[in-house]
Amino acid sequence: MNRRNFLKKSLFSLASLILTPFAGYIYSRYAEPGWLHTKEISIQLKRLPAAFDGIRVIQFSDVHLGFHHTVEQLDKLVDHIQSLQPDLICFTGDLFDYSVGSDATSAVQVLSRLKAPLGKGAVLGNHDYYGKETDKIKRILLDSGFALLVNEAIPLKRGSSTIWLSGVDDMWDGKPDLQKALQSVPKSACTLLLSHCPDFADIALQHSVDLQLSGHSHGGQVRLPFYGHLYTPAYGSKYADGYYSLGEGKLQVYTNRGIGVSVLPIRFFCRPELSVFTLRSR
Repeated sequence: MNRRNFLKKSLFSLASLILTPFAGYIYSRYAEPGWLHTKEISIQLKRLPAAFDGIRVIQFSDVHLGFHHTVEQLDKLVDHIQSLQPDLICFTGDLFDYSVGSDATSAVQVLSRLKAPLGKGAVLGNHDYYGKETDKIKRILLDSGFALLVNEAIPLKRGSSTIWLSGVDDMWDGKPDLQKALQSVPKSACTLLLSHCPDFADIALQHSVDLQLSGHSHGGQVRLPFYGHLYTPAYGSKYADGYYSLGEGKLQVYTNRGIGVSVLPIRFFCRPELSVFTLRSR
């Protein structure tokens, strides 16, 4: 190799070493957090009545409004959700990151546009307890038309058939009580559970629950190829991302990666996720 080629290759290698971390930061800070992954998942539930076969359940989670996520961005998400023609909409906590601020009225206006034949249910997350504005966040969800499920369940009907949508309080900052939530639910009924923290599944497995939908972990938010997540929060480390089957299929669990970001405004190999479930009875 002559001197000129050697210098060119050396400069190229040096530039790559300098620019690669910078490019990675730009990507993880400004590109991936806005690159939504709409993930289609088909789940068979043994106790799902035939009348509910094929229903589309859309789950979104961890919006973290106020921390690098705006109501305007939420408005676009709502448009996208509605375009997918959901039968049921589920929100699994952390609507705001810390403070509601001046976004209460606009958040209600946006979330009120979410419509589904079987309705929409929500639970609280740990960030919904931060800033001591929990009552405001509860009011926003209720005024937006969500059934706020804090240790309770509601029946969902199709014709003469019924399934139940239940929800528990946050595992970190709330007081989850699944026994109380299920007290009015028949033991034989197909039951969906909303729990912000995915590791609540170990408790849910001891009860008559068919499918648990959770968030909280953000899938780790930063993941490395061939390694996975570097960090997950308390109560979000055992079932950190995606689908799990527990108790030989008795309980199925899905952990959504969330819409927004928290702590650090970055995502790396862990795109924000909107989950679209097709529930099957056979």
